Amino acid sequence: MEKGTLYGVGIGPGDPELLTLKAVRLIREAQVIALPGKEAKETVAYRIAVQAVPELEEKHLLPVAMPMTKDKKELEENHRLAAEAVERKLDAGKDVAFLTLGDPTVYSTYLYVHKRVQADGYPTKIVSGVTSFCAASAELDTGLVENSQQLHVIPASYQVEDALKLPGTKVLMKAGRKMGQVKEKLQTMDAEVLMVENCGMEGQKIFRGADEIPESAGYYSLIVVKEK
Repeated sequence: MEKGTLYGVGIGPGDPELLTLKAVRLIREAQVIALPGKEAKETVAYRIAVQAVPELEEKHLLPVAMPMTKDKKELEENHRLAAEAVERKLDAGKDVAFLTLGDPTVYSTYLYVHKRVQADGYPTKIVSGVTSFCAASAELDTGLVENSQQLHVIPASYQVEDALKLPGTKVLMKAGRKMGQVKEKLQTMDAEVLMVENCGMEGQKIFRGADEIPESAGYYSLIVVKEK
């Protein structure tokens, strides 16, 4: 039997209208839809995609647990189990569309599963989605970079001090519990600081200036730091 193909499908940052035509087609065509979380219909990815593709409700859904942790052993185990669950469907000749927020190539946990499945000899394809920082900049009604300016995308849950010294525009993603420390650093900078929380989702909020940023901001918060 011919093995199925794994598609890593980017569904954009939150607004269901930002799903690409390709993402919509693949969700309709794939026999199995994998979703990152313990309960498929409770995942953010499902709640976004089902608004654009109502047929998703009738699909065979595969929940894939992806707990947030930096523990390497735990991560390895989660990724192994996820890859095995996907491979069982592929072995049955079924195509799997694994839905992931934003674009699968940017800080996506999906990539770990993709690489494992690929290494095990299965056909895999990545499908681009609208990135959160492009969507956030659009919501802010401003550009990210112009002329010869540089763009730096920084995972803010790690050490950001040196990264903030880089020229051009800095995009800070995944600040999470480090938001307080990140805010303190930004308050000392002579820069334009903008933040979008829950971009394109219900409860979207925009903050202008480092002082406005709440330390309790949620996981889906993205900060843009522009040179004045």
